[in-house]
Amino acid sequence: MSLTAGVVAVQGNVSEHAEAIERAAAARGEDVTVREIRTSGIVPDCDLLALPGGESTTISRLVHDEGIAPEIREHVTAGKPLFATCAGLIVASRDAGDDRVDPLGLLDVTVERNAFGRQTDSFEAPLEVEGLEEPFPAVFIRAPVIDEVGDVEVLAEWDGRPVAVRDGPVVGTSFHPELTTDDRIHDLALFESDAARRAALESGDAR
Repeated sequence: MSLTAGVVAVQGNVSEHAEAIERAAAARGEDVTVREIRTSGIVPDCDLLALPGGESTTISRLVHDEGIAPEIREHVTAGKPLFATCAGLIVASRDAGDDRVDPLGLLDVTVERNAFGRQTDSFEAPLEVEGLEEPFPAVFIRAPVIDEVGDVEVLAEWDGRPVAVRDGPVVGTSFHPELTTDDRIHDLALFESDAARRAALESGDAR
């Protein structure tokens, strides 16, 4: 079974996500085709989606202007995985803490933009992540803070604050997994949940 993965490519770390998805798929023996998404009409063909980091106000404006936003919502409503990192987390949230961002409301969290500091305050930290046996080398760059969580599963915390959450088929991180060569979080966010979904479909248990 071949999968189609889409990376929302209006702005941000697009190629890094595409390469991480390809590596994670190869490690599982999955056949995946990665498509870059800049206009509407591509998301409905995707089994998996990534919403990269970058500039949240720009990403928010462009996904709405290009008609991609409602397609992302429909993708998640169908139970398909979405992985949102840093600015992608802000755009996917229910409350972005910034009137310039029109959030998608897919993650039941409130965020604060750039709360971990400016570009010069970037850092890497060994992060304990639920579902991973060994710490993950998390890269924080102008990272948002998750201020409040609703009905979500907190996957990781740093300095007592959530930095990775799961809300149904959506995983959001404050940090940038795509800037490492460690693809475990891409696997956790996109392929573990998708493997379970496809197993259910194949067994006839899915509704």
